Amino acid sequence: SVMAEPTYVDIKRDFEWDRREMFNFSGDVIDRWAMEDPDKRAMLWVDDSGEVIERTFKEISITSKKLCNVLRESNIRRNDTILLVMGRNIEWWETFTASLRMGAVISPGTTQLSAKDLEYRISASGATCVVTDQQNTSKFDEILQKCPTIRAKLVIGGPVDGWTDFSAEVNKASAEFDTAKTRSDETALCYFTSGTTGFPKMCMHSHSYGLAHLTTGRYWLDLKPGDIHWNISDTGWAKAAWSSYFGPWNCGATLFVHHSNGFNAEDTLRMLETYPITTMCGAPTIYRMLVLEDLNKYKFDSLRHCVGAGEPLNPEVIEIWKRGTGLVISDGYGQTETVILCGNFRGIEPRYGSMGKPAPGIDLKIVNQQGEILNHGEEGDIAVRVSPQRPLGLFQEYKSDPDKTAVAFRGDWYLTGDRGYEDDAGYFWFVSRADDVILSSGYRIGPFEVESALIEHPDVAESAVVSSPDETRGELVKAFVVLAPGRKATDELANELQSHVKSVTAPYKYPRRIEFVDALPKTVSGKIRRIDLREREWQRDKR
Repeated sequence: SVMAEPTYVDIKRDFEWDRREMFNFSGDVIDRWAMEDPDKRAMLWVDDSGEVIERTFKEISITSKKLCNVLRESNIRRNDTILLVMGRNIEWWETFTASLRMGAVISPGTTQLSAKDLEYRISASGATCVVTDQQNTSKFDEILQKCPTIRAKLVIGGPVDGWTDFSAEVNKASAEFDTAKTRSDETALCYFTSGTTGFPKMCMHSHSYGLAHLTTGRYWLDLKPGDIHWNISDTGWAKAAWSSYFGPWNCGATLFVHHSNGFNAEDTLRMLETYPITTMCGAPTIYRMLVLEDLNKYKFDSLRHCVGAGEPLNPEVIEIWKRGTGLVISDGYGQTETVILCGNFRGIEPRYGSMGKPAPGIDLKIVNQQGEILNHGEEGDIAVRVSPQRPLGLFQEYKSDPDKTAVAFRGDWYLTGDRGYEDDAGYFWFVSRADDVILSSGYRIGPFEVESALIEHPDVAESAVVSSPDETRGELVKAFVVLAPGRKATDELANELQSHVKSVTAPYKYPRRIEFVDALPKTVSGKIRRIDLREREWQRDKR
């Protein structure tokens, strides 16, 4: 008899976190796959020139051990912080693995960081080592004399004056290295995460974070050995830890990596057609660009599962993608501070635009100011129960910032800083970041709903909706709109968009002001920075 697949309800009910005392991802996961099958493929890497490189788990394991020896010879020790700044180069995965293996703390950053950003990160984290590519060495050279903690600097891609040549040294090094015996609760990662105010906070994760991403890989990405997973994400974003490292490799899946300078929708669709990619993950901004193309021109023979994360996915985009590919994008929700918290898991009937249902191992609720659970349909703070026991994968603290750490907890709850509600069927719906809510004439308006209404109009490629000051209403809804290629910005079109929003959503939500722009400000990970636009609006009022 064929065993029935366990349902979401079964998995959620029976799930227990693996609370082992000792854990090291490099030793316990990567080396385990390497021993089980020396030919097991960990990575399929391509670049824009058409070069294709494959890496087995065994090769990643060996190179990471060699790199550990290079770092040790450079006087880098357990618990040191290593700043890792490069694109989707294979060395990024090798360095990440080596750092975990030796018990150092890895702090990934994007290549878009400025010299000043890098100086801030080094001094805040006390980093002793930087690993970067040739293009970025000059930024470091500008500031390193002001960073006395740095003892080692490695460069990939060939020699640079004053830098240790990564590949030359790794090639010479011994492959004998004893993996550090790390406790699950020892610190392993330092992610810098932008708040709505002030400098980025240092979000610290323990070694058990890698173990906890089993739920991300198994239940949300739906991965098994033999899958080829493409996560279209910058390496500097925590999403890369989620879906370009821990999630897939926990499951023994192969990572597809496209090393390129920018994002190109046509190239992306061509890759999905050319390579046997089975699952993909992208931020909503990526799907919004893909659906502007003619999806009927492509055949996606291997693709079976798509997920989106980073911000809510507009129902219209899910609909067009489904028409073009036959696949429903499974929205998922989590943060730099967490593993997957909520998602459209297998066996849950998707409700377009919803975040889905709580992940296995996560007790997710909507709470009020007093930390009391609200009724279905009532909007409040999206929170995770942390008592009597914290779920695995929750950050340890914001380093050197006990105040911000304390603010993130209320009684038995970790507060995500997002607002939403739970419907009668147990689906969660995102309303907004706690500080993006627009209050107009006593109405609370979440920007996402207005943006979703706008994107249904054929002339709109993307939009960002923020509050704008108004004497009578206090705040008005203002939309910044990026038009689809070839469309012209006119007053008539602005009026048409306003009528359109009134017709598809509650009329009080329509944008009373529309400004056409060429591009929207975004974070490195592709999330729209509404705060930049909102601040501009409110500054303008003061002038």
